[in-house]
Amino acid sequence: MVKTPRARLLCVLALATAVGLFIALIPGHRGWFDVLVYYGTVNDWVHEGGGVYDYLVPGTHYGFTYPPFAAVAMVPMSMLGWHTVIAVNAALTAAACALVLYWLVDPIAREHGWPRLFAFGVAACLLAALQPARDTVSFGQVNLVLVALVLADARLLTSGRSRWAGIGTGLAAAIKLTPAIFILYLLLAGRRRAAAVASATATAATLLAALVAPGPSWTFWTSAFGDTARIGDLFYISNQSLRGVIARLDPETSHPVYWLLVVGCVLALWAWRVRRAARQGDVWGGFALTGLAACLVSPVTWVHHLVWVVPALVLLTGAGLREAEPRCRRRLLWWAGTAYVVLCSSVVWLWANRSGDPDGFVGGSAYVWITLGLLVFLPLRAATPTVHRAAAQESITVLAARS
Repeated sequence: MVKTPRARLLCVLALATAVGLFIALIPGHRGWFDVLVYYGTVNDWVHEGGGVYDYLVPGTHYGFTYPPFAAVAMVPMSMLGWHTVIAVNAALTAAACALVLYWLVDPIAREHGWPRLFAFGVAACLLAALQPARDTVSFGQVNLVLVALVLADARLLTSGRSRWAGIGTGLAAAIKLTPAIFILYLLLAGRRRAAAVASATATAATLLAALVAPGPSWTFWTSAFGDTARIGDLFYISNQSLRGVIARLDPETSHPVYWLLVVGCVLALWAWRVRRAARQGDVWGGFALTGLAACLVSPVTWVHHLVWVVPALVLLTGAGLREAEPRCRRRLLWWAGTAYVVLCSSVVWLWANRSGDPDGFVGGSAYVWITLGLLVFLPLRAATPTVHRAAAQESITVLAARS
């Protein structure tokens, strides 16, 4: 560990400079395309009377794909200029990153006695270099905001303030469908109150959208909801889900039966692992495993969606640093470092035009194999005394209420 405050500052500045140059020089800048979709959609809807799911970005076939509550939440964009919208999107993403890193990294820093600001600075630089995070910022996506909303519930559940747990997950599920799997996790983990709060929040937000935007709500839930063609080609190399793997094997045939069988196996593995995490009191491990499963079973998981892998990467690193046995410690840290480097590398694009080849099956879906490996092998940790006390207090409160 760097010894003096001055040395630590210089280390973070040097790392930030290197990461900044890396981001500036590598290809793949997305030009805030997704926030352009959001901005164009709400402007066309509010100012021109267009349909939320009819709008397409001029010159493309891309339009709005989220549930109607997301469009309602984004209406304030229609009162802002384009550059202001970009700035607000970047600020929200930065705030979400700060919260996520604080919740995930601060416990590791305190456990090892590291200077917390230094650990936070290094972690922020490492996150910025990760391709899913880079793409989220460059596209102007909402992914990291959704991760922060869901992990806010993990924070509440582990800090003894579980009364409000579930609100973040419910809002995230109303904005985008993928986080709804976290409601199932809360049920499997025995967190019935949090699951009920999440379900009620998602339902209330969806009903609010139906009141404010009945036409778009009807369109989404009756037709746009199941139309994967609105999102893009399933076989596209950026689709790093199990559905993408199967589609790339034979782009001419969808093979939905094979996909459903594989998804069933993955969900069974996920359910077994999160139940085990719940028995050990590992709330953060359960949330991390659920983020991995969400990426795997979703029909479309673009590379920028893989920010859901970040909690698992941090927990794997923490497990390696905590491990006392040197060989096991090296193995865990090696796997964490390798997974991180691959997720920074954009390596899957090397097989963009030949993903059906045997080597393309492996390399072109490298991010999928990392996600699957983390789901299978992520170490789980017994709850800390603080978490046990919080859970005990929650049980006492529930019993008192029933009596």
